[in-house]
Amino acid sequence: MKKNFVNRKAVTDFLFIIAGSFVQAIAMRLFLIPGLMVSGGISGAAQIVQFYTNWPIGVMVFLGNMPLFLLGWRYLGGTRFALRTALAITLFSIFTDGLVFFLPVEGITQDIFLLALYGGVFLGIGLGLVYRGRGTSGGSDILGRILNHQKGVSISQAYLITDGLVVLASGFAFGWERAMYGLVVIYISGLTAELVSEGNNIYRMAMIVTNQPDEVSKQICEILERGVTILPGIGAWTGQARPVLYCVLTRAEVNILKTIVSETDPKAFMVIGQANEALGGGFQPLRND
Repeated sequence: MKKNFVNRKAVTDFLFIIAGSFVQAIAMRLFLIPGLMVSGGISGAAQIVQFYTNWPIGVMVFLGNMPLFLLGWRYLGGTRFALRTALAITLFSIFTDGLVFFLPVEGITQDIFLLALYGGVFLGIGLGLVYRGRGTSGGSDILGRILNHQKGVSISQAYLITDGLVVLASGFAFGWERAMYGLVVIYISGLTAELVSEGNNIYRMAMIVTNQPDEVSKQICEILERGVTILPGIGAWTGQARPVLYCVLTRAEVNILKTIVSETDPKAFMVIGQANEALGGGFQPLRND
């Protein structure tokens, strides 16, 4: 059973990567290349080189990713990384050069704002699908993760460095207005990729310090039908034991939780935070069989 699950998961991952690579290529051919806007990374650098040389973008993306791919294989995790990343890079390169024969070279609009908006959305959808397939898009994604692993640079800072240099170069090639729209593309694609890869099921975490832990937890279990974990705690100021209740709930249930706590123990202290994903325990399953 475990072997069958692993096989189905691998097939699903590869389907996500194939679809994601195709959508990324659509974004390039219909929006970013006609609009002379780059989204950073090897593909952005390839756009700049193509502007001066007319060399095929897909071929340059493939060749430019090879040294980064080898570095990623060494520093980021062996065979699983290699297979998924190689597939994503190869398919994106093939689709990018192949779609030129089927899609209009000039794109579908001349409006630079629409090109940036839809280019960012389509690119983000493609990236998100690749991430859901547990792959990477190569390029600055690999370099950013290497900088994070080896030099302790945060992922966001690493992307800022790598993509920022490409966007800066695009300003000299395509003009600074196009470069600024390139930043818009990067922002929109990042938000969209996060939404696609992680979903929109953003939950809330609540930690409650109360003198009525049994009654509050009982009300949460009965009214919200959510589980509660009672954590041992000690007040630093008083030195007294203060149980802490921990529970995860949906955004729609937050106001009900506030009512439960305020009516049961008006002197309670509660902190509500955000969780990007909740698995098991009445939420999404830990795995899809």
